[in-house]
Amino acid sequence: MRCLRCPVAYHVGDPCVAAGSEMITNTAIICTNHFNAKKGYSHHSHVNVSWCFVCSKGGQLLCCESCPAAFHPDCLNIAMPDGSWFCNDCRAGKKPKYRDIIWVKLGTYRWWPAEIHHPRNIPTNIQHLRHEIGEFPVFFFGSKDYFWTHQGRVFPYMEGDRGSKHQRTGIGKVFKNALLEAEARFKEIKMKREAKEAQENSRKPPPYKFIKVNKPVGKVQVYTADISEIPKCNCKPTDERPCGFESECLNRMLQYECHPQDFTKRLYPETKIIKTPGKGWGLVSLRDIKKGEFVNEYIGELIDEEECRARIKYAQENNITDFYMLTIDKDRIIDAGPKGNYSRFMNHSCQPNCETQKWTVNGDTRVGLFAVCDIPAGTELTFNYNLDCLGNEKTVCRCGAPNCSGFLGDRPKNSNGQTADPKGKRLKRKYKKRKSEGKKKSEDECFRCGDGGQLVLCDKKTCTKAYHLSCLNLTKRPFGRWDCPWHHCDVCGKNSEAFCQLCPNSFCKAHQEGALRPWPPTGQLCCLEHDELEGTDSQDQDVNLETTAPTATTAAIAGRPPKGSRKAEGAEAKTKGSKRKAAEA
Repeated sequence: MRCLRCPVAYHVGDPCVAAGSEMITNTAIICTNHFNAKKGYSHHSHVNVSWCFVCSKGGQLLCCESCPAAFHPDCLNIAMPDGSWFCNDCRAGKKPKYRDIIWVKLGTYRWWPAEIHHPRNIPTNIQHLRHEIGEFPVFFFGSKDYFWTHQGRVFPYMEGDRGSKHQRTGIGKVFKNALLEAEARFKEIKMKREAKEAQENSRKPPPYKFIKVNKPVGKVQVYTADISEIPKCNCKPTDERPCGFESECLNRMLQYECHPQDFTKRLYPETKIIKTPGKGWGLVSLRDIKKGEFVNEYIGELIDEEECRARIKYAQENNITDFYMLTIDKDRIIDAGPKGNYSRFMNHSCQPNCETQKWTVNGDTRVGLFAVCDIPAGTELTFNYNLDCLGNEKTVCRCGAPNCSGFLGDRPKNSNGQTADPKGKRLKRKYKKRKSEGKKKSEDECFRCGDGGQLVLCDKKTCTKAYHLSCLNLTKRPFGRWDCPWHHCDVCGKNSEAFCQLCPNSFCKAHQEGALRPWPPTGQLCCLEHDELEGTDSQDQDVNLETTAPTATTAAIAGRPPKGSRKAEGAEAKTKGSKRKAAEA
């Protein structure tokens, strides 16, 4: 609906249109900006509150010229301006709408709670009362009266508003009833609105802008190469599918796109966005996909690390929990949150059917998603996020895969139910005597594998633990405050209260019962993964650490992998064979 006198426009229907707009046709209105106060009409005059909207105190106030809002300049961190001034809501074009619960000032009465009604829903005699463009009828709680008023005499009711002190008799009693009615009506409207939003959200995904290629933001650049610089492959035009995923194209093996191919032509299989149980929105394939086939390109805004940090900070401050960021190289990150394509709906899985690959396309690095197995039609498309956790509590993984790690960012389990090592190596834990406590001084050995080297330090003030990036399954150092795995419960990921002193396993209050016991050699608390004879073996190693091979030190617990110490081969026979292995070494 468009205003005939100015550029103002609203969606058709009552939820968006400003209360007081005059309807000319179904799509034509005269908006409330054209309200003209009549001289001699006291209820047409503009009035401001006598307290600050920020601190609720009186004093020298900065008053909005359009609505009753008032503020202390200090509360807004601004100087007292010269001339007229308008609050942020009025500058943004925010107007009262039908069904809003508001406070109204009428004559010499106090600010009174009321609801804005649509003119078609009020009694006929009230409809015929004289009113101007920009005025709307309000229904007063408590007294059940109606009156026409305008934006300059109303401001929004907020949950918990109580109004000024009132007497127990007469008008004070009516005002008390009005407060109770306004509170009940406000909650009713809020519940209906939230139910409607939830229903709409269940029907379609949250809004985003669909784009076909990456969009650079700020100083970020998209690189292009001359066509002569693109390496030539050994495929022939007469081949059945030259440069296809089943061909022996040299460029394809080196992840260079032959100009133009999958990325440039956007040869994606047909997919559909669906609502998945427990995982939000997801993406399914509508046809069979063969192993190695190009599924989609991960598309979004190209941002640098500074912008990435700013967006993460904003998300954390505004309780936004969904992130769509994927690192493309050391200077650029793809954020598919505000803008992207269907690939942004692909969920994480610890046993994914797709993987990300970085390809060189026309001189620039692009990220493609490729099938790692044959995918039947109707199957949900997933890939492993390899998530770097941003907060201090882990996010529970709901992928449902047999090898699910339990938390996003943790390594999936292998077929034995143990945490998988991506490099296929099994690191043996070396036990050494702990240094005396005092002023925080981080350890110089990895708490997970026991070796030295380049380590990542825990940021918790009282924690001295350090880890290799590879032992954390990370490729780069985490930024921001980072608490090590020792502070997250193995079972639920919440903050731990009971800690194993020999490995990063730990437990929260709800899961600590029976999880720890004293370790005989030192009396320190340890988890059930450490046998009683382990202490003797580790002490023997400490004496002759340079000449003997470290023995197996842990035994797997069925059903729950450790998040810390590695399992050595032959761990199940450690108690009988560990000393013999040392002698042979």
